Amino acid sequence: MKKRERALADVAGKKFDVCVIGGGATGAGCALDSQLRGLRTALVDAGDFGGATSSASTKIAHGGVRYLEEAVKNLDLAQYRVVDRALRERIRMFRNAPHLCRTLEFLIPCFSRTALAYYGVGLKVYDWVSGGARILPSHLLSSEETLGRMPALKREGVVGAVAYADGQFDDSRYNIALVETFAKNGGEPLNYARVTGFRKAVDGRLSAAEVEDRFGAKRFEIEATVFVNATGPFADGVRVLANPSALPRIRLSKGVHILLPLEVMPSADALLIPKTDDGRVIFAVPWSGRLLVGTTEQEVSANDELYLSKDEVAFLLLHLNRYLEHPASAKDVVSGFAGARPLLSKGKSRETKNLSRDHEVEIDPSNGLVSIMGGKWTTYRAMAQDTIDAVQGQLGTPRTRSITANYPLAGSEGLARFVPSNYMPEWWKPFVREYGISQASARRLAGKFGALAPKVLQLTREDRELANLLVDGLPVLRAEVVYCARNEMAVTIEDVLFRRTGVQLYSWRAAIQAASAVAAILRKELGWSAGAEREAVENYKRKIERLMQLAGLTAPAQS
Repeated sequence: MKKRERALADVAGKKFDVCVIGGGATGAGCALDSQLRGLRTALVDAGDFGGATSSASTKIAHGGVRYLEEAVKNLDLAQYRVVDRALRERIRMFRNAPHLCRTLEFLIPCFSRTALAYYGVGLKVYDWVSGGARILPSHLLSSEETLGRMPALKREGVVGAVAYADGQFDDSRYNIALVETFAKNGGEPLNYARVTGFRKAVDGRLSAAEVEDRFGAKRFEIEATVFVNATGPFADGVRVLANPSALPRIRLSKGVHILLPLEVMPSADALLIPKTDDGRVIFAVPWSGRLLVGTTEQEVSANDELYLSKDEVAFLLLHLNRYLEHPASAKDVVSGFAGARPLLSKGKSRETKNLSRDHEVEIDPSNGLVSIMGGKWTTYRAMAQDTIDAVQGQLGTPRTRSITANYPLAGSEGLARFVPSNYMPEWWKPFVREYGISQASARRLAGKFGALAPKVLQLTREDRELANLLVDGLPVLRAEVVYCARNEMAVTIEDVLFRRTGVQLYSWRAAIQAASAVAAILRKELGWSAGAEREAVENYKRKIERLMQLAGLTAPAQS
């Protein structure tokens, strides 16, 4: 990708066949599919790429065990379709970006033979629905095998577990890979560009989007034949901008996650808690050296501030601790995050946890706006395919075949497409010798950047200081910050520490420590003034400290 200032010049005032609004998973997927079908496409987002829902997931590429259970219990065909589609899309995610995905086994500990039989049969149905897209078959574990694989579990009463396989992926990096692949194919992405209104042609169809540059306060237009609304939680807002009489379709469900030291539950496997007090499931997943625990379900509005609260920390710990021999406490929390899932409304009487994760493509007959709503991360590609099919209908051109089902994303060039295992390219090993970095840094770069890792490391030859760690104790190189600023349109400290490198997820305390170093690099790369650098650091630190206070942490958590 280009630096943002160049990207802004290449989008402002230009005309495109398609303009996609929203740079999360679905929007980036739509833009890529559109560009690959030969349509000149622009992609704009009011914030950073993947800056909202798409970077706040549980990092699982899955069909949805709970959705399948609901489908069977309630004879709900819509839920079944979601699971069936997601299981097939899961494999496509693996194949198209193997460096960002891996197989993960989930254990459901059982405390009765009845539970063991129930979940055992249910997971065999999950295997059956997967068909040829199955990763690994589910199987039963004895109590000894269960405790051997997950020794932190409570020992009393465990009769065994059901183990099944699903996918784990790096949501933020996957989103960036989608945008980068779009740009590589001639697309024009731009972040921090908010659509504030539309201009219409004589016939009422949308002809241009009015856009505000959130950094330079510049206002400009983007002309396009068709506009796609892929803004997830904010879809209703864009629909109303285009048509003030549009009725709301989206209901938002807030989900939060906490991160704990992996020592709380040291295991290569994930824990699935099959039923919480409010009827949900909770996952406790090993993630980049931490234990990621989530998620909750609370209906919110588009205007609500999303943050991890003290009560939500307590809720997640309450349910996790029911399975642990040695309970974790709030003081163990090292980081956390919150996001809003955009669910299609099916009537006011239903709770958000019961709404289908299916998607819908809506075309406003009065202005031609194409809105893609609902869905889930794992099905982003199928959602995009359906959307661009509709776009071509609006353009009045013959529908061409989508090629995204088998299209390698940026960073996957030359990598093995998919094996059902904990995939990690072995070619990271020469990095240690050739660039003088640690094994941890080499493995990390391979997992984050894939085949693009040598481009990051080449920067250390141009400036040896960039081979230094960004913060002591974490294998994150300063070169990553430079690369992200030059090639991935990172323009804020949070862009770097949250979505590009994941330092903020690993530890709030480490993120605070790294902020000054990141700002110094961004000042050099982006031409900030000394005052802007100081302000950026102060604002970022205040934001993280506030997140910690809201979560009930009075002092920085240990890194």
